[in-house]
Amino acid sequence: MKVPGADAIIVRHGDIGVKTSRVQSWMEQTLAENLDAMLSARSIEGTVEQHWGRLFIRTPAPHSAARAAADVFGVVSASPARSVQPQMAAISKTLADVAEKTYDRGSFAVDARRAGDHEFTSQDVGRIGGEAIWEAVADQFDPEVDLDDPDHTFAVEVRDTEAFVFRGRIDGPGGLPIGTQEPLVALISGGIDSPVAAWLAMKRGAPIIPLYFDLGEYGGADHRARAVDTVRTIAASAPGQDWQLRVADIGSTLESICNRIGDTRMLSVRRLMLRAAGEIAAKTGAEGIVTGESIGQKSSQTVTNLHVTDRITDWPVHRPLLAFDKQEIIARARSIGTYETATVDTGCNRIAPDNPETAAPIDRVEGAEPAAFEEWAREAAAEVDILQVEPKFEPNGT
Repeated sequence: MKVPGADAIIVRHGDIGVKTSRVQSWMEQTLAENLDAMLSARSIEGTVEQHWGRLFIRTPAPHSAARAAADVFGVVSASPARSVQPQMAAISKTLADVAEKTYDRGSFAVDARRAGDHEFTSQDVGRIGGEAIWEAVADQFDPEVDLDDPDHTFAVEVRDTEAFVFRGRIDGPGGLPIGTQEPLVALISGGIDSPVAAWLAMKRGAPIIPLYFDLGEYGGADHRARAVDTVRTIAASAPGQDWQLRVADIGSTLESICNRIGDTRMLSVRRLMLRAAGEIAAKTGAEGIVTGESIGQKSSQTVTNLHVTDRITDWPVHRPLLAFDKQEIIARARSIGTYETATVDTGCNRIAPDNPETAAPIDRVEGAEPAAFEEWAREAAAEVDILQVEPKFEPNGT
């Protein structure tokens, strides 16, 4: 709920708080830089302040800034707030003013938290602040206090030199600030799963280096354009990163694979991609590969086949969606804004054999691959095109 007179944003984090003091300070600084980048990307005026355990944004556009902050990885929630002196009289007066403008019947409660040395307790804030709210609205209607399940919550956070009054929280993605882990090469297919996997890796602090394999005539209509658009969408969650999409053209290689390899060809296609991704990881300083695979979703994604495909590379392959059901993946794709763009035929049905292998022995897979197979992967990695991608923001700035 909007707070009249709001001039600041309270930004809360989660996992950062369990780190050592040194690591927490560094992660909070990284989070502050990411918040600043998000505000700048959305043309929102504001200054980010780093305090121990909290970050604050001073801004003339509190509600837009709060929505922007809530899209930053590492942020658990953000609240537009009115800042006041950390004195009981100032807090009570502000609570009364906010109540007069935002409270119109129903039950209420005051949720007060305090850190520092003050002449009052959190309980005092709740009691005295609650009395101020009651008196502010009693002439208009009969207020009701409900500390367990109120219709309206007035929140107060008191710190050493300042207090903040707010009415609600905008949930953020949580996780860790992007840039606090090493980068990963993320395979982006243009379908539903891979953008979600990349987004989840970013949520845990890892910048991604997106890699798209152009399937040539085996790809669906506008497949490449859809992949670019999904990258633009997830880039909006981390506009401070340098977003370069690498495009590897493997259309002619796929034709060779389809002509030479039978029921294990889907595994060979995945192996080709992983081997090429490993080559790119080595060149870019990445520490691993991210894919959108989940156990049993396709014939190539059985536990046995995942083991077989991984054997082609020494790089760790991270699968954030490993245990997700398809409907869970779709729900997450909708929430991050990639679903509509990604609902396009990837073209893989034109590559799959009539009876794909679901539990292929590694020696049979390797035996079906021609001697030049790994060279094909190296060539694909060596001849990538690099596209500079600009983050895609929705019209309302979210």
